[in-house]
Amino acid sequence: MDSERLVQVVLPGVVAPEGLRIRHAPIPDPGPGQVVVAMEATGVSFAEQQMRRGRYFDQPPFPFVPGYDLVGRVHTTGPGVDPRLAGRRVAALVKVGGWASHVLLDADDAVEVPDGLTPAQAETVVVNGITAWQMLHRTARVRAGQTVLVHGAGGGVGSVLAQLARAAGVRVIGTASPRHHEALRELDVTPVDYRSEDVPGRVRELVPGGVDAVFDHVGGRSVVDSWRLLAPGGTLVAYGSASTRDDTGSKQWPVLKILARTWLWNTLPNGRRARFYNIWAGRARNKDRFRARLRGDLTEVFAAVRRGEVSALIAAQLPLTRAAEALRLAESGTVTGKVVLTP
Repeated sequence: MDSERLVQVVLPGVVAPEGLRIRHAPIPDPGPGQVVVAMEATGVSFAEQQMRRGRYFDQPPFPFVPGYDLVGRVHTTGPGVDPRLAGRRVAALVKVGGWASHVLLDADDAVEVPDGLTPAQAETVVVNGITAWQMLHRTARVRAGQTVLVHGAGGGVGSVLAQLARAAGVRVIGTASPRHHEALRELDVTPVDYRSEDVPGRVRELVPGGVDAVFDHVGGRSVVDSWRLLAPGGTLVAYGSASTRDDTGSKQWPVLKILARTWLWNTLPNGRRARFYNIWAGRARNKDRFRARLRGDLTEVFAAVRRGEVSALIAAQLPLTRAAEALRLAESGTVTGKVVLTP
């Protein structure tokens, strides 16, 4: 890849992975308060899978460059930015734009990556790690000795969440396909097969009094079952609608339905809580507070990886120009860990 040219992967519309396009352009110059980051690793998350179907809740109009997060070295700094930042490895949450050889950022959105982590290792826990940490410690506020149910415990967010919960002294029950069960047992997570088992029935067998928190990315009927599995005082954290990925019609409706249910459930006098987690919540109201919280939480996750409490699971590493293959692989459901794109 030519280091003196900007290379971007463009999503032109609702297309198959092979419909992605490669675009070349000059590397941009950073403006005041900005940096250009030379990407070393970016990832394929569930968000990009929804975006290519036109199903992500607030995706921009086509065409655009996908890529929810990235890790890289600061290439150039703009006016007002400490020039000593150049050359340092940073991570950033961007929602779109990460699938590029160089990415223009506000310097305040860059979080330094500690020594001892490779770019691919760090990449696996940017959006997944921030999401998991905030849902566990900020939204559900779990405590040692409690029991939680993690849907999709073999997936990107779920696997990090399960490991962070175990590190906090929390018992974890995790739904997953059978091929993930042995790995979950090695993490001291109790697996439940969501394909062949009666998940609510099995969880009630394991925890007759209900669980203290449920983390549900599935949406649809699963959210209702998750709410009913809560113990008194428990918290449901819904954070997606994966079950509607391949649906047609309004992309907002599945999320709005979850929001309506959580509002209704929170009016009930039973002491249980329901929350819809959005990683971008609060940014519009107070950008500085949002950035400080994100920086602090991601730093905590990086530290957990360095301590060995969280394993950075890398399914595959492919060059940026093979983004179509990477997206196809991530969508296949046949790999464990995150599919990472590199220069």
